[in-house]
Formats: sequence, structure tokens, C-alpha cells
Amino acid sequence: MDNTNLKLIANEIRKGIVTAVHSAGAGHPGGSLSSADILTFLYFEEMKRIDPKDPRNPERDRFVLSKGHAAPVLYATLAEKGFFPKEDLLTLRKIDSYLQGHPDMNKVPGVDMSTGSLGQGFSTAVGMALAGKMDQKDYRVYALLGDGEIQEGQIWEASMFAGHRKLDNLVAILDYNGLQIDGKTSDVCDPNPVDKKFEAFNFHVIYADAHDFDSLRAAFEEARKTKGMPSAIIAKSTKGKGVSFMENNAGWHGKAPNDEEYKQAMAELEMEK
Repeated sequence: MDNTNLKLIANEIRKGIVTAVHSAGAGHPGGSLSSADILTFLYFEEMKRIDPKDPRNPERDRFVLSKGHAAPVLYATLAEKGFFPKEDLLTLRKIDSYLQGHPDMNKVPGVDMSTGSLGQGFSTAVGMALAGKMDQKDYRVYALLGDGEIQEGQIWEASMFAGHRKLDNLVAILDYNGLQIDGKTSDVCDPNPVDKKFEAFNFHVIYADAHDFDSLRAAFEEARKTKGMPSAIIAKSTKGKGVSFMENNAGWHGKAPNDEEYKQAMAELEMEK
């Protein structure tokens, strides 16, 4: 797909994120907006055999949202792809809605793993990749991590295992926006040097601009060509990307816009068309 169409889709996904979180009166817009371009590229170009009519196809590529609190970006992407109606985004976090605050693989079509407890999603992605190797399948597994999330030790246990098993069908994508709920990751608990950590566990490290589709395309192509080891794409991003007053603002990690802020955000995103 050409970059112009990808940008249009990403903008629709951002509108879906803001709309869902506003309707819920709660949620996590900052890290959802920062990863919207990544998920757009994954679901509309990179991942193969993704079919809304057959979401459990055993041959499909898999995606795990390890930072499960960013559920709005996954829901908005799945809705845009046709897994469920876009109007259902308005039910986010409502009583009896299947769109809970964290993804549920048993209720939401297209969700490959239930996530929420930080660090655990990546371990399940590693397990999926290992299963693919054992079953001699050619599907690939992608996991989106947060740079606050990688402060969890389980991330590095999973990385050690993935590197040891040479899981070259696994791609870790780090949404590297530099902010978490309490402020800058460098102030809370600096995870750097992230690249050296992944390399120490035998990952091939790739750098990308999370908001540039040419950069993402090159990164994922390099990952596909990498054999004998898993890949980690460190994707530099802007928290709250696309909404001016949310950008690079840790305060928008986990709160909903009020009516006035919602109108402003949607007006800005309409101008991006």
C-alpha cells in the first residue's frame, strides 16, 4: 500500500482512539497515539493472511500488544480493518462491552492474546514464535512493547529465551516515546542502553522512525531478511502523536479528553486529511 493511503488510515485510527477514550471517560490515549502508525503498517501492509472473516486462521501472522493498556490503538486498528463495526469503539470500557480496558482474546475478534500485566505479553509472543518453529509453520509473530514496560524483568527473561532459541520469526517493536505514567523513563528508571540489552540477548537491532512509513517499511524488510536470530525494532515515537496538546505530555498517558478537548483533537485530526 502506498504511503498516502497508509497515512489516511493512520489518521482514521487516531480518530478512533480519541473517540473511544472520550466516550469511555477513561483510557490511555498517549501511548495509543504514538503507536498508531506502527499498527497501521503492521495490519495494512506487513502482516500476511490477516482475514477479518477468519480471525483464527492457524496460518495467520500474530500480533501481541504487550503494553495492553494501549488497547484503544488495537481496537481502532481492528475496527478499521473490518474485524468489528467502528461504532462499537463508542462502547469502550462500558459495562457489558466486549471492548474492555485491556484486550481479551476470548471476546474481541482479531485479538491474538489477552494482555494487561506489563511484561507478560512478550513472553506469550515468544511462545507463539517457538510453536511456529516446532510446527514448521511460516507465520511471523510481532509484539509491541512500551519503553516503560521494558523496566519489567520478564521482558529480558523472554528475550534471553528468544535469542537462545534463535527465533527469527519473532519481531519485538519498541514504542520508544520516552515517557511513562510518572514522567520521563530516563527519570523514573532509565532502561538505556536498550539496543545493547537486546544485542546481549542475541537480537538483531534495527532503528526506525515510528511516524515515517518508509522508515518502518525498511525496518520490517530488514527483520524479514534476518536469519538465525530474533529482531528488535526500536521505533522512536512521539507520545500523543497527532494531537498537539497531548504530544510529549506524560499527563496524557492515562486520562480522557473532556468535551472541549475532544472537539479540538478531532478538529486537528480532520485537518490532517
